[in-house]
Amino acid sequence: MSPESVLTRAGYVLSLADDSLIAAQRMGEWIASAPELEEDVALGNIALDLLGQARSLLSYAGQVEATALGNHDGPVRDEDDLAYLRDERDFLNVHLVERSHGPHGGDFAVTMARMLILSTYQMELYSHLRTSTDETLAAIAAKAVKEVDYHRDHANMWVLRLGDGTEDSHRRMQAGLDAEWPYHHELFDNAHIDPLLVESGAAVDPRLLREPWERRVDEVIAQATLSIPDVRPAVTGGRRGIHTEQMGYLLAEMQHLARSHPGASW
Repeated sequence: MSPESVLTRAGYVLSLADDSLIAAQRMGEWIASAPELEEDVALGNIALDLLGQARSLLSYAGQVEATALGNHDGPVRDEDDLAYLRDERDFLNVHLVERSHGPHGGDFAVTMARMLILSTYQMELYSHLRTSTDETLAAIAAKAVKEVDYHRDHANMWVLRLGDGTEDSHRRMQAGLDAEWPYHHELFDNAHIDPLLVESGAAVDPRLLREPWERRVDEVIAQATLSIPDVRPAVTGGRRGIHTEQMGYLLAEMQHLARSHPGASW
């Protein structure tokens, strides 16, 4: 395997890791702010699941990167290096996960709409990656698929509850769905993936995930008496390291302690 192909593999793994890492950071903002105490616990656990996925993927990305550079015995960028010491342009997550959850501390309907979109996508993604020819990715996916299945069920429950609830909850759930819908298209963009990775069976072409994703999400939307938003796709570039203004604020908060006290442990 050439160094170039492995570097491309590292980028693919990083994109998966960054989606989960940044989603975990956003989800964690709900702790002590959710509508009810049990939801504080649920969202905290979902954030921890996403963080665990990110840690595994970041650690693997560092190893792949070191191998690509021929650095078999030298230092490897570990999960902390990749999470806390990369600049904004080095992150490869989609815009969907980095945006705030809405004004005034966040809108719960926006969060549930986003969780529905992301968890359904990740469920399809990890289901396919369980048979990846990359044994490490396959092992990570086998564990992650069980976690995101719960995330999806949780999102489904709340979208149904809010959408088919009161007049006000229906209005707010539809507004949350409208706000997040323009950003789902980036999940299915395959431009950042080396075709050789897909041909070898290591990676999944995200375009193959769109049809089953649409089928599952459309079914939930219909059951919730909501409408599929008729909105234009957002202009995005997260997979190329081009992010929204909100990403900078998120990283400043997430990375502040590690950058202020380099090398510290606790």
